[in-house]
Amino acid sequence: MSKKILIVEDEESLLKLATILITSQGHEVIAVSSGVKALDALAREHVDLVLLDVMLPELDGFEVCRRIKQAPETKSIPVVMLTAKKNQVDLDLGDEVGADWYITKPFKSANVIETVERFLNANN
Repeated sequence: MSKKILIVEDEESLLKLATILITSQGHEVIAVSSGVKALDALAREHVDLVLLDVMLPELDGFEVCRRIKQAPETKSIPVVMLTAKKNQVDLDLGDEVGADWYITKPFKSANVIETVERFLNANN
């Protein structure tokens, strides 16, 4: 069954790659390039999962995740952080703001697909 995934990534090549990976699994993608656009999209659309970069213009991914997890209407949406930030402080901050999972860049395509499918199947 097709699900709707919000991908938030400001690097165009990675946004395209992630979009191809997710659509290849039969899912619909909403692709945006900033934290503000991500929150706007969530206000307009129901999504089943968010793939969220950390280093974004305007609002970083940690703040976007915090807002997603604090809002009653979006708090149950799984948020998978997709980022080059991999030190323990960043991993701890991801946990603190409510991220459900953390994938570090460079990532393996199969890891992204497996993680997304695991969270989507867990919510069925």
